[in-house]
Amino acid sequence: MASERIYGEIPGYSPGSTFRNRDDLRASGVHRPNQAGICGGSDGAESIVVSGGYVDDEDYGSEIIYTGQGGNDPTTKRQTADQQLTRGNLGLARSQIDGNPVRVVRGAAGDPVHSPKVGLRYDGLFRVVDHWLDTGKDGFKIWRYRLVTLESVDLPFTGVHDAAAAPAARTEATIQRLVRSTAVANGVKRLHSYRCQVCGLQLATPAGPYAEAAHIRALGRPHNGPDVASNILCLCPNDHLLFDTGAIYVDANGVVRQTDTAAEVGKLRLVAGHSVDWDHLAYHRRHHKP
Repeated sequence: MASERIYGEIPGYSPGSTFRNRDDLRASGVHRPNQAGICGGSDGAESIVVSGGYVDDEDYGSEIIYTGQGGNDPTTKRQTADQQLTRGNLGLARSQIDGNPVRVVRGAAGDPVHSPKVGLRYDGLFRVVDHWLDTGKDGFKIWRYRLVTLESVDLPFTGVHDAAAAPAARTEATIQRLVRSTAVANGVKRLHSYRCQVCGLQLATPAGPYAEAAHIRALGRPHNGPDVASNILCLCPNDHLLFDTGAIYVDANGVVRQTDTAAEVGKLRLVAGHSVDWDHLAYHRRHHKP
């Protein structure tokens, strides 16, 4: 249940806290499952363990490319079946949308550069900044998540603290809304007169019109999309969220469709002076369309 979730720090366990085994880790409340690598469900994910259990995991210290749960042979650590966007996998996606922080624990079996030599270690709060469907090294579909440390400047964010809503026994959580703003992005928005390329909506505020720039192929590892106009769409906040999470996509004919039903939403709106790279749109489809 969502009411049982504890997002943020656990009192008494600061980053760097170590645990002999999974039993001690579970007793602390930092990561509650005895075996599962994700503590979460459809309402969100509060913690993960990175311990070398999946061959597709990538650990860069302040940045982690994390593999979802399911379809894995625990003996060989190889993928034997496709993963589904359910249980903890769905929870991590939900935490990206809601902006809830995720506690990250590393185990001794993980990347030796960033993992403890023995036992497990709590390494602080991270945030999920991206998730997508991919084909793993073993040829099966896997869900992947990019997490960065909460204080990372990799992407701009604003912190919103709601201490009044937090139970006394819990520390306050940090929620963030990620909106990237660059000169290139602002130029694209001006070309479209701040009108959404999916629904045509132009939001009016006292300070003037508002829209968001959505990178088609995400910036940063492992997508490494370019921060150029042809990799940007001008979208309203609603369609930006739907596009980033893979709820909608643009087909090869420029038709915007719902991912779950393939129902047509409308035609992608184009304007003179803004050329969209269709290879990036194909990349988006491959990584979001099951």
